Amino acid sequence: MRKRLAPYLLIVPGGVWLALFFLVPLLVMLSVSTQTGNIEDGFSQTFHFQNYVDGIKQYAPQLLRSLEYGTIATLAALLIAYPMAYWIAFYGGRNKSTFLLLLLLPFFVSFVVRTLSWEFLLADQGIILGPLKDLGVLPNDFHVLATPFAVICGLTYNFLPFMALPLYVGLERLDRRVVEAAQDLYASKTEVFRKVILPLSMPGVLAGVMLTFIPASADFINASILGGPSTTMIGNIIQTLFLNNFDYPLASALGFVVMAVLLLAMFLYARRVGTDELKEFTT
Repeated sequence: MRKRLAPYLLIVPGGVWLALFFLVPLLVMLSVSTQTGNIEDGFSQTFHFQNYVDGIKQYAPQLLRSLEYGTIATLAALLIAYPMAYWIAFYGGRNKSTFLLLLLLPFFVSFVVRTLSWEFLLADQGIILGPLKDLGVLPNDFHVLATPFAVICGLTYNFLPFMALPLYVGLERLDRRVVEAAQDLYASKTEVFRKVILPLSMPGVLAGVMLTFIPASADFINASILGGPSTTMIGNIIQTLFLNNFDYPLASALGFVVMAVLLLAMFLYARRVGTDELKEFTT
């Protein structure tokens, strides 16, 4: 009996932890999303599902903008991280761990501090734009902050490890004998990459895309620090509704709308990739 119960007893601490700090708050937020009232008189459960409709109607542009920024940042991170992961996996040699550490070292610093550093770099009179304006290369009214470009740059930089690590794992697990066989069959380097390496590394690519797109689309720090009124993301709206307007029902409803959209994206991903391939990669 002890041997049979041992595997289940091992998951009890993790299950209790998830229940207390994930499932219970989620259920509470679900209840709050259908309530009505205000911070002064209190909120009451009225099953007011109109909160979801109102949230989608009022903040559809911010939701679509978040998905757009998340998609662009994910693609940019893929284009940047794939060559780095490829070089480390194939040419890193015995120093692979060192190169991975150097890649991850900046991300041991606080998320907010890293984003503030981008604000200093992209400031109108910062260390990049300031000298260019003094030399007359750029006009004095040129600015980068409070633009979509600045927000996407911040998202790409901050979530780069979420893309790089799965890519490295996928490339590192490639059977080198398959690559050598393609070279022995007189395939060019371009053909080897396009027909052998890239298809075999797709599980890592797709895992990195999912791990990057979800947090990037729901982020609010980059838009708060690097953006402006025209670059507000859905995370900023939820933060404002919770902390400034105290409109907890509408904020909770918007949170579930974002969750539903991301779950739909994950479902489409699973249908497109197949759970067997993802399971093989994660194991």
